[in-house]
This record gives sequence, structure tokens and C-alpha cells, in this order.
Amino acid sequence: MSPQPPSSVTFFIDHSLGGKLIAQRLRDLGAQVETLADHFPINTPDVDWLKAVGDKGWIVLSKDGRIRRDSVERATLKAAGVRAFFLTQQGLTGDEMADIFANALQGMVNRAHSQPAPFIYTLSRAGEFSLVKELSNRGR
Repeated sequence: MSPQPPSSVTFFIDHSLGGKLIAQRLRDLGAQVETLADHFPINTPDVDWLKAVGDKGWIVLSKDGRIRRDSVERATLKAAGVRAFFLTQQGLTGDEMADIFANALQGMVNRAHSQPAPFIYTLSRAGEFSLVKELSNRGR
């Protein structure tokens, strides 16, 4: 399969990432990007926006560990068919996070097209992807 262009998917940036800097960096690379602040009040519960984002088929970018660990939020993510990429490194600056996502953009697009939803990939500071296997629908 040939690489898909960044504009072939829409990324949704969770408020945990700040939004503006990462959104602009990805847009500069040709990606379609939406932010939480563009569509929801900042205090919208994760389970509410996860459902809406899943319904739209957007790909979540976040660093909110609670979504990955909380059973209700994970169940919502799975039920909504959300595709998501989470940073695992804490304490990163906005520029560092933007660099990680920018460098991983093609890899995220490729995985969005090849991996069935729902899924969570973690993304390390070094740009390494790791699939969170227990969210997979395989074997159902």
C-alpha cells in the first residue's frame, strides 16, 4: 500500500496537549486538524467528546493517561471505535510535543489506514509506536 497523504484523515487534539502549537505544526504539514476547543467547552467530560469524535471518525491525539487507564473512558473509546495516539513521556514542552507528532505524522496516517478501529498506540519521545493490544477487536 502506498503512503496516504496527511490530509486523508482528520486529527483531533485533546485539550491535554494545549492544541494551538501542535495543530498548526500538523496543518503546516498538510494534515486536517480539529481541536477540542473548536467543538466543545474545555470542561467537557472525556466520555462525551470521545463518543462524538469516534462518530466522526477523527483520530485522537492526547497525553491524558486517564483515558488510557480509566475503565469507563477506555470502554467509551472502544465502543465509539476511536483511533488514538497517546504521548507517554511527561514533562515535554509544547515544541517537543509538536516535534514528536510532526515526525510521527506519516506513521500515524499509515496506522490509521491499516489498523482496524478501535485502537490506541502510545508514542514515545523517540517516536516509537506501541499498540495497546487489549483494545483490539481482533478475536471477537
